[in-house]
Amino acid sequence: MSFDDNVDFIKQLAQRLPHKYVLYVLYKSNTEAAATDLAAFGITTHPFSDGLKFVFEDISVLMSAKLIICDNYYAFLGGLVKLPMTKIVQIWHADGAIKKFGWEDPTTAMRSTSDKHRFQKVYDHFDEYIVGSKAMGQVFVNSYHEKFDKIKLLGYPRSDQYLDPEWQKKARERIFRSAPELRNHRVILYAPTYREHQNFKLPKGLGSALAADPNALVVIKLHPVLRDREVPMRRIGNPKIKFYHELETSDLLAVADTLVTDYSSVAFDFSLLPNAKSMIFFMFDLDNYQKDPGVQDDFLDWLPVEPVYKVEQLKDQISASPVVHFDKFNEHWNTYNDGHATKRVIDRYVKFLESN
Repeated sequence: MSFDDNVDFIKQLAQRLPHKYVLYVLYKSNTEAAATDLAAFGITTHPFSDGLKFVFEDISVLMSAKLIICDNYYAFLGGLVKLPMTKIVQIWHADGAIKKFGWEDPTTAMRSTSDKHRFQKVYDHFDEYIVGSKAMGQVFVNSYHEKFDKIKLLGYPRSDQYLDPEWQKKARERIFRSAPELRNHRVILYAPTYREHQNFKLPKGLGSALAADPNALVVIKLHPVLRDREVPMRRIGNPKIKFYHELETSDLLAVADTLVTDYSSVAFDFSLLPNAKSMIFFMFDLDNYQKDPGVQDDFLDWLPVEPVYKVEQLKDQISASPVVHFDKFNEHWNTYNDGHATKRVIDRYVKFLESN
């Protein structure tokens, strides 16, 4: 586990496991809070990181597992001796993809032959890929050089929460309890994707552009690694711009009227919510981003709205607040996300375990 947003799925899987099986969750340090939650639920958890400790303590567990579910690329899989009885499933950590990864990432071509061989060994260890659309399935086919028959169109389990009125209600309650000032305002959420390179800078004038609507409040939600990039906007001291580090992005989506993002997969989540009125793709660094890690070649064909590239354009879009229709976007990326994906995925793998 390297992402903390599959906790509900893991709990439901634990409840449905055949009695002869035990669920064992290996987790990265950044998901310790989620692991603590799972442990309190009665699930066995254990931290892991690459190194000798992992080899000695956890490889034996993986070697004896009948089913391994991954939420990311894990390099250790390339060296794992996979037994015929074992099935390895990629559930991933996003519902769709604007940015490229794997073989589609332009920088992969510059890696050494041994690196490329190692990457493909990991990709080939996956028996199945769980996706919510044929579009996402094709992304894996292209990115991992896999056959489409490995793609399972079952829906993305985490998407269920965005279609659940009870979850929506509780998410709003969590936000308004911590940030009551957001009530009765248009909420503009700025949530750009994670940037690996530390030379990333937010463009000048971004704060004033985001705050162009005098009746709105702006919430800035950057990845923790990029949090120091908030400093220039904090210096402005605009009371309309808010920073809530302690609040979950998924919960903030449930109160946002407008999402401003760039290449982030939050776009695919937000589009499922009934409160989603508009979305702006602010791609001010598109030229550089297309070089590393790259953007899907056909992204302009299926984005629900034309992207903007300059601060002035962003300001105009914030002020105009045009309504965005997400029907075609969701048909393309959220085809099988109907609120019942978790059940379908668990049904499939419980049946597999019961037959082995």
